[in-house]
Amino acid sequence: MAVGPDRLPNFQTINGVRLGTACAGIKKPDHRDLVVMELAAGSSIAGVFTQNAFCAAPVLVAKEHLAKQRLEKQQSSGSSPSYLLVNTGNANAGTGAQGMSDAFVSCQSLAEHVSVKPEAVLPFSTGVIGEKLPIEKIQQSIPEAVSALDEQGWEDAAWGIMTTDTRPKGSSRLIEYQDQTIRISGISKGSGMICPNMATMLAYVATDAKVEEEALQRLLSETAERTFNRVTVDGDTSTNDSCILIATGTGVDIAPGTELWQLFAEAIESVLLELAQAIVRDGEGATKFVTVAVEGANSQSEALQTAYTVAHSPLVKTALFACDPNWGRILAAVGRAGIVDLDVADLKIYLNDVCIVESGGRANSYTEELGQAVMDGEEILIRILLNRGAVSDQVWTNDLSHDYVSINADYRS
Repeated sequence: MAVGPDRLPNFQTINGVRLGTACAGIKKPDHRDLVVMELAAGSSIAGVFTQNAFCAAPVLVAKEHLAKQRLEKQQSSGSSPSYLLVNTGNANAGTGAQGMSDAFVSCQSLAEHVSVKPEAVLPFSTGVIGEKLPIEKIQQSIPEAVSALDEQGWEDAAWGIMTTDTRPKGSSRLIEYQDQTIRISGISKGSGMICPNMATMLAYVATDAKVEEEALQRLLSETAERTFNRVTVDGDTSTNDSCILIATGTGVDIAPGTELWQLFAEAIESVLLELAQAIVRDGEGATKFVTVAVEGANSQSEALQTAYTVAHSPLVKTALFACDPNWGRILAAVGRAGIVDLDVADLKIYLNDVCIVESGGRANSYTEELGQAVMDGEEILIRILLNRGAVSDQVWTNDLSHDYVSINADYRS
């Protein structure tokens, strides 16, 4: 069950990136659950990671190895290819010292197979928390994934990083500018345990452009804030969230401040937003895709505080699932959002273009029939006009269905 069309793009191949998948049987037999990505020597790599205090072992190792790679690039003109190693079915989170050892061993195993240093490998895991990583299965399947490395491997990799997802997620763009071409492709996974505090899932985006690493990191941090950090399914921030942006440097050289950079930055944000919204559309048990937009706030924090209070309300989310225009639940959520000195007589609330609240109560123009027509749709806009300032922001969420409970009740079985 998911909202919107189920289709992957025709991925642009990225010169300098190859992807390979394997069936390691980590949780299920004959299931693609191990992905290796090979990145050309000299690639710039940027990353944003979960801020959950119980940060998973692979996240800690990936951050450490990424820092070592950057230091090596600064100290030496030479570099080797980098690799990303992703497993599903096991998060290797809440696993203590053993988890750290297993994450490092997985890097070491791939590194030995492809003749690079262990710090040239960034590990990523997703799946059940608190269970020991079946490192032997990963080690045994690394050769299969490496032998499958191919520039055309994006679709298989999109399938290979899925857990409770019902569909693979991908996005791709082609920028053409004054006889110059830049290609961008990306994949993501995520369906539950989705709430901002970094990027709320796993995502990998690559471009053939040549971009200095500091500028790439700044671009990713800024665009992740406006995309992945604006989606929520259930209010739970994962232990394993990671988003990686790669620029292989095999194509056009671009730098901030140019017209081409502006086009590039917009395209990167567009890809990240499509990947982020695809996660919401495929939220566990989702039947609705909902935008909660707040306008006229005094500050961004006030706008987001209001939006998330509505987006996280179980009463609002269950009403959305039931197609019930119970506008009082939205009103109540706005009222408890903690906005200081909120004048309820000044605000307005809309479902799509239907005004449901004004002057402190139900809008005079509102009818149940109008509200029902909006709630019956798959895509809904909840628009909240606070009329307190000039700041606007928005988040994307979904409904809360019976299937969400069932999926998470049976998750470990």
